[in-house]
Amino acid sequence: MTKTTNSRRPRKMAREPIAESPSADGSNLHVPTDTDGEGPAIASCQKAHSKAAQVLDLLRRPEGATLAQMVEATGWLPHTTRAALTGLRKKGHAITKDKVNGTTRYSIAPVTGE
Repeated sequence: MTKTTNSRRPRKMAREPIAESPSADGSNLHVPTDTDGEGPAIASCQKAHSKAAQVLDLLRRPEGATLAQMVEATGWLPHTTRAALTGLRKKGHAITKDKVNGTTRYSIAPVTGE
C-alpha cells in the first residue's frame, strides 16, 4: 500500500484585500473629493473619459456622427456601438437618425434650458 499525500497548495485570493483605516464614523468608505479638496466630487453615471461619454460627445456635434466614426473612436464593433446607442436611448437621450448622401448619421438633440 502506498500512502498518498496531499500536494495541494493553499488557495490564493486574486487580489489581496486593501487595508484602510476606518474613517471618523467607523466606516471604511472612501468619498472622492473635488480638485480643491473642499467637498465631495459630483458623482456622474458615466466616467468623464468613458467610451460612452466619447459617443455622446460625437453625437452632440452639429453634424452628428456616423457609425464608422463612433466605431473608430471607441474601438467597438458596429453591433456593440448600435447596442450602446440603444442603451443611451433607454437612458432618456433623444437620438435621431438621418440619411445624408446614403450614409446614416446619428445625432442627439441639444438640451434646452428648463
